[in-house]
Amino acid sequence: MNPMNRRGFVAAAAGAAAATVPLNPQASEASPGPRSATTPSPTHTGGLPYDDRSDFADADRGFIAAYTGGPITTPSGGTAWDPDAHRFLADATGTPPATVDPSLWRQARLLSRQGLYAVTERIYQVRGLDLSNMTIVEGDTGIIVIDPLTSAETAAAALRLYRVHRGDRPVKAMIYTHPHVDHFGGCRGVLPDGTDGTPVLAPRGFMEHAVSENVYAGPAMSRRAGYMYGSSLPADAAGQVGCGLGLAVSTGTVGLIPPTRSIEATGQEVVLDGVRIRFQMTPGTECQEEMNFLLPDLRAVCMAENATHTMHNILTLRGAQVRDAHAWAGYLTESIGLYAGAADVAFASHHWPTWGNDGIVALLTRQRDLYGYLHDQTVRLINQGLNGTEIAESLRLPPQLEQVWANRGYYGSLSHNVKAVYQRYMGWFDANPAHLWEHPPAEEARRWVESLGGQAAVRARARHYSDRGDLRFAVTLLNHAVFNDPADTGARRQLALLYIRLGRAAENAVWRNFYLTGAQELLHGIKPVPKPTTGPDLHRALTVGQLVDGLAVRVDGPAAWSLRLALDWHIGDVYWHLRLANGVLTWTSDASPAPDTALTMTMTKEQLLAVLAGKGTDGITMTGDRSQLAQLLSVLDTPDHRFPVVTPS
Repeated sequence: MNPMNRRGFVAAAAGAAAATVPLNPQASEASPGPRSATTPSPTHTGGLPYDDRSDFADADRGFIAAYTGGPITTPSGGTAWDPDAHRFLADATGTPPATVDPSLWRQARLLSRQGLYAVTERIYQVRGLDLSNMTIVEGDTGIIVIDPLTSAETAAAALRLYRVHRGDRPVKAMIYTHPHVDHFGGCRGVLPDGTDGTPVLAPRGFMEHAVSENVYAGPAMSRRAGYMYGSSLPADAAGQVGCGLGLAVSTGTVGLIPPTRSIEATGQEVVLDGVRIRFQMTPGTECQEEMNFLLPDLRAVCMAENATHTMHNILTLRGAQVRDAHAWAGYLTESIGLYAGAADVAFASHHWPTWGNDGIVALLTRQRDLYGYLHDQTVRLINQGLNGTEIAESLRLPPQLEQVWANRGYYGSLSHNVKAVYQRYMGWFDANPAHLWEHPPAEEARRWVESLGGQAAVRARARHYSDRGDLRFAVTLLNHAVFNDPADTGARRQLALLYIRLGRAAENAVWRNFYLTGAQELLHGIKPVPKPTTGPDLHRALTVGQLVDGLAVRVDGPAAWSLRLALDWHIGDVYWHLRLANGVLTWTSDASPAPDTALTMTMTKEQLLAVLAGKGTDGITMTGDRSQLAQLLSVLDTPDHRFPVVTPS
């Protein structure tokens, strides 16, 4: 039976002090204060079961040892991960600080646990050394590594920690649960020399999505990810307190070892170093290609990133393709049927495990109902004529789901997930003609400010709404003031202070990071943020067609309107025919040169990568008009990795 049609067949089982960001605003107008009725959270956090300490017991269960090696560094001397950066969370006692939502503070403290943990017999996890977990299964002669973190440096440190306490067992296999970088990027820390005969398993379609997700819109996604994860914020109670899914993303060397074996179907079973593994395919859920799996002899199930201790994203705020909440709920229904009675512990690629079959079924059921309710009720209200913003404002989870800690919106949120479901079905346009042809932000801002009587009048009205407790509309007005005149330091500062208040009140860690990063940039400008060092693996993994597509989205169309270029790239036995006309770069490929080509470049793929990296054409055979290549390269835009977000571009 199609899992997307099975949801109804399984019954449901059984919610300040002055800023030190360091934004350092002087205490004055709109000075940020503690969360109160005038600084509402977008989600209701009252009445939550704070006396339930079971998550803390589970997060600490099986603890063996912490990583004590100090900052994990890159070969160039940079810091890939500082395990002590969030120690203020682990050491915290007493009531939560006024600068953090109490529910988010609870989640952040749970995430601050780090070290090596025993999950069950022969299964171990290293947590808190990256955004994700590394899971290690002991086989007959060595170990199987599941999801080797984001960076080679953090993965190597995690593996060293395991080996110090469990012995220097060789890696006999590696598994990627899905093609997000925090689940494969650290592969070279586990297998520095590549597979060398070691099997690497992944879901079908892994390579396509691993190398393509961040290629076309990668620079914009990376810039927005800095907001999402609060990369430029200090780690403290007034700044970054994690991101709900983990503490932060490591900034070491990202690699990619291609899988040697593809998992194709639910029920497929393999044996790795004596360990039986039975897979469940879950495409379209948290990732375009993802898989859960059962270790039947160890009575343990890996839920990848499909069931964690937070509401996840239907659409990440850094930008991505919209996920399918309906399919997600359906596959969790299938998981319940597959794993009820078959497992005593469920572990995932983030957070801490869940023990006991009843607990596993309860977690899967409540998460299934979370995504199912979110999807179905959004679609119901779409068909009542509401738009995404209206639905997000009105929809609330049933109390029996809302008060489950694992359903709280620490990473995803009900508000932006509802809008994602709307986007999946209806797109950006809500059918109101007034929204069909609106001015761009700066032009609209100029007209708003003009209509309201100028900058001073807008600031005064914003202060009026702020004093009434309507921070949301005050922010709307001040955003117009800033976009009308980004040099108005008073408006920037006033808006920044409101962003701080909203950030402090947010239960969702990602919302908090967006608000606080926006405030920081308004007051201090755009800060450079360390980025992961992309190793050569990712570039080599791109097909030639993907490389050309990556160039196509960089062509400056107007600059290329009058160009007519015809290049052939001869690589191996294939001719790649690149044609630029009408400002569009297209390609085809076959085994023969094209008669209309003006330049043929015979080269290896490594030489092509060198050309695209600006390293010249040494060793390449060039036949024809060499200016064709120069003309193509001359109309390629260089992506801006630091474009403005809270001020006009």
